[in-house]
Amino acid sequence: MESRYIIISYGQLALSALLILVNVGLSMALKLGLARSLVIATLRMVVQLLLIGIVLEWLFTQDNPWVIVAISLVMTSVAGMAAVNRTQQRFVGIYWNSLLSVLASSALVTGFAMAGIIQVQPWYDPQYLIPLLGMVLGNTLNGISLGLDRFMEGLASQQDQVEMLLTLGATRWEAAHHQVRDAIRVGMIPTINSMMVMGLVSLPGMMTGQILAGANPIDAVRYQIVIMFMIAAGTALGVFGVVLFAYYRLFSADHQLRLDHLYQARR
Repeated sequence: MESRYIIISYGQLALSALLILVNVGLSMALKLGLARSLVIATLRMVVQLLLIGIVLEWLFTQDNPWVIVAISLVMTSVAGMAAVNRTQQRFVGIYWNSLLSVLASSALVTGFAMAGIIQVQPWYDPQYLIPLLGMVLGNTLNGISLGLDRFMEGLASQQDQVEMLLTLGATRWEAAHHQVRDAIRVGMIPTINSMMVMGLVSLPGMMTGQILAGANPIDAVRYQIVIMFMIAAGTALGVFGVVLFAYYRLFSADHQLRLDHLYQARR
């Protein structure tokens, strides 16, 4: 069967917006108080996506690696900040810790995929680099925020137990390794759950997009498998890095728990 790519016009795009009226109508009927938020979210989403479409259209014509690297660093910085903005508690240096964790994990994973697996030429080809990096960042920031929250909540709720172990002569690692492991586990679980049902309950966005664009389904599946491996590795490395940073921030070299370094996030 010959594949064809159907271009959606702006008129069809406007017609699809009628679907949001279902959400607005339900909110108004049940007095959920979400109608205004839905309208604002819809407008923001449309404007943001149209803008990024314009930026990507320009970016794909560039052959300057420094421009591509600069855009990638901006994306990474935003992801690092977004991960922290979702946490309930914070400590001094948390933004830098998050940024370094996101940067290191995404660079390692995306770099390996671009150079070693897909073998893109040139290595900075934005048509491949930007979408792949974006998917890794989106999932990594979610894992980081979950892991950070669980680690800080675990230390706060089990403060007496941790301090008792330290008093009895345990090292900071012996006193906190359960909280560290639990935080990393929580950060990785969403990706594992997603992989469990992929292809049975849900079709991933990347694969669906390629198929709609006319790609062979098997080719699209192969790309999606690679992407899921990237997401799993990026999330694991990012969560491990940021929880380790937090561990060293909240425990002194003298094996003292320093919850006084924590402060509540302003909302």
